[in-house]
Amino acid sequence: MVGITVKEGEPYESFIRRFRRACENAGILREVKRREFFEKPSQRKKRKAAESRRRSFRRRYQDD
Repeated sequence: MVGITVKEGEPYESFIRRFRRACENAGILREVKRREFFEKPSQRKKRKAAESRRRSFRRRYQDD
């Protein structure tokens, strides 16, 4: 769960912005969108394999 502390006298725009950034870093919106619809097990396997390929591709080119 994401939480922020509101500083005294802080305008609400700034702590809302910090809260949104914290939610984005925690991946909450991505998780909500992923769980919005049912995903068949075969689709889940394909998605995880594609994510794994993307991660390995990025790692390979970051090392160079």
